[in-house]
Amino acid sequence: MKLLKINRLEEISTRYNSNRLEKTSFFQTMKKVERTGDRQALHVTTHMLSVFSSADDTSTPPAPFDHRIVSAKRVGISSYYNVNRNEILGGGRFGQVHKCEEKATGLKLAAKIIKARGDKEKNEVKNEISVMNQLNHVNLIQLYDAFESKNDIVLVMEYVEGGELFDRIIDENCNLTEMDTISFIKQICEGIQYMHQIYKPREKLRVNFGTPEFLAPEVVSYEFVSFPTDMWSVGVIAYMLLSGLSPFLGDDDNETLNNILACSWDFEDEEFQGVSEQAKDFISKLLIKEKCWRISATAALKHPWLSDHKLHCRLQTVKIREFVTSFIK
Repeated sequence: MKLLKINRLEEISTRYNSNRLEKTSFFQTMKKVERTGDRQALHVTTHMLSVFSSADDTSTPPAPFDHRIVSAKRVGISSYYNVNRNEILGGGRFGQVHKCEEKATGLKLAAKIIKARGDKEKNEVKNEISVMNQLNHVNLIQLYDAFESKNDIVLVMEYVEGGELFDRIIDENCNLTEMDTISFIKQICEGIQYMHQIYKPREKLRVNFGTPEFLAPEVVSYEFVSFPTDMWSVGVIAYMLLSGLSPFLGDDDNETLNNILACSWDFEDEEFQGVSEQAKDFISKLLIKEKCWRISATAALKHPWLSDHKLHCRLQTVKIREFVTSFIK
């Protein structure tokens, strides 16, 4: 599991909060791949956003430790860490994430316990460790330690606290603005850009599962995936953050997947009435069925929606005026 750390511009709640800035984490979940070459590689696709508190008001806080190269130790994790198995930070089909604390230093960390009983499963997790060892970027959660036992492998990682961003979106008190979304998407693209530059798979890959709403057409049709597959998911996330709507969601998974294959989406809902044309253009350059036509993370960062400071000032002014108007009322 890869995590992108994102620094907030402002609160997304209408309720007063003294913590004006927060840090979020963009989870990248390892997907099962079909081996098509001499070596097996890892492909990551977007899965969900989470929000974490931070007092930093200038940049994303670095990890509380230096980047390190980790290999799985064949000793019990309890010898070095206290793992709070009663408090679950997250989880999925691969395992669960718990709070933990290093006994020697008191450092607060997160322990992801991954079920891995056979050699194949363990090699997949070790491949993930190898990939994380290559990733040294302020927007990426850092790996701190790893432990291997008979039935599982535990990844000890940098810990950040909070809840899922999508839970905030559906909250009636949520006041997510376009400038908030710009901040999130820009830093997501910075993290993805780094990963795409540093990690070069040596063979073509196919993925055979994932969260339906975020899947790119090539994943649904079980074709080869590549870096543009991640950029499709960025487009879906931008669409959802701006509108609170899922662009391809159907009544069931089959309808959702058919909508994705048809690349059937639009900006006709009233939620997009106040969204800038630059934002719509940005999404339109990502939610393209033919992956070769999608813009890269580097190109996305140069797009006016993420790079035009005059636009950002104008959007900030609109937000302030709306706030003042509501305050007077």
